[in-house]
Amino acid sequence: MKITQLRTFIVDGGSSNWVFVKVYTDEGLVGLGEGTIASKAQTMAAAIMEHERYLIGKDPRQIERLWQAMYRYARWRGGPILNSAISAIEIALWDILGKSLGVPIYQLLGGACRDRVRMYAHLGGQSPEEIAERARALVEAGYTALKMGPFVAPDGIVRPSPGIREGVAKVRAVREAVGPDVDVLLDAHGQLTPVMALEVAERVAELRPYFLEEATQPEDVDGLAWLAERVKVPLATGERLFTKYGFVPIVDRHLVNYIQPDIVHCGGILELKKIAAMAEAHSIDVAPHNPQSEISTMASIHLNACTPNAVILEHVHASPPWRYDLFDGGYVVENGYVDLPSKPGLGLELNEAEAAKHPYRADLRTMWVWEDGGVADN
Repeated sequence: MKITQLRTFIVDGGSSNWVFVKVYTDEGLVGLGEGTIASKAQTMAAAIMEHERYLIGKDPRQIERLWQAMYRYARWRGGPILNSAISAIEIALWDILGKSLGVPIYQLLGGACRDRVRMYAHLGGQSPEEIAERARALVEAGYTALKMGPFVAPDGIVRPSPGIREGVAKVRAVREAVGPDVDVLLDAHGQLTPVMALEVAERVAELRPYFLEEATQPEDVDGLAWLAERVKVPLATGERLFTKYGFVPIVDRHLVNYIQPDIVHCGGILELKKIAAMAEAHSIDVAPHNPQSEISTMASIHLNACTPNAVILEHVHASPPWRYDLFDGGYVVENGYVDLPSKPGLGLELNEAEAAKHPYRADLRTMWVWEDGGVADN
């Protein structure tokens, strides 16, 4: 079997553009992958296609060899663009391999270590009352874990004191709405300074968050260590780290309780499996970052299915509403869990006609500033 062609698709997913790839073979099998990255869709598609001239004529089943070649032969390594391009292709190669053997991907990575995968949904809402109502609705729908990013700047200006106060009020409203047994996950999005993160962690500790995610910047490992020494809430990070190498200082120093590699950024399915094994050896759990499309979600479900310390998975709930029409196949969330995939390969096929209804739209992430006009993290 040989690779004959790559094709990319950019689909407007509402908040950002999704970037997909199809890898074609001379035996008619086609693999599907994703390399979505915010505000860089056209760059991402070009980066994926840069690999075509190397991949044509290669056996798609030699996944480790092709990964090593794409990562190492280019000489320039790392970063979100290069690694997301490799991730997209790597996911598609696993799809081909699973289809060629007639089994789901997780069966090729050691088989199932659990019967189902726990999912958590996203919370939205501007006021404590609105976000609490959303939380109650999701719990009634069966979810046992919910994630919120409570720390916002309504007018785009970051004001630490009121921002933290209002954020904590939202967390309290959700905890009171869902009771003590539903897990509430908090995402700081790297928006806080270390001092702000410490104050937040101290003020939400009594509300028992499942974890506080990305409380510091990914480049500042010592800043994360400073925070970890001072807080009582579990910490999580990793969505902006790439490959096993990026996770070494976090894992080796036990700086967090959960790592959050993103399967479409960190290097793909097998690379995330390797990262998870490093974490397992240090008694650290894995909660993959997954705010992208159903391709990312299905790839992550396969990963969680066969990875002992992958304990929960992010899930974008019905946004945009047509997201499920974009693919044939998929998963169903029932009582906060999904059953393990049963179809060969990834278990999804792209509906190109539906994709064509949502063409590329130039997007730019929301930009926050401090009160003096300086650029703030968001």
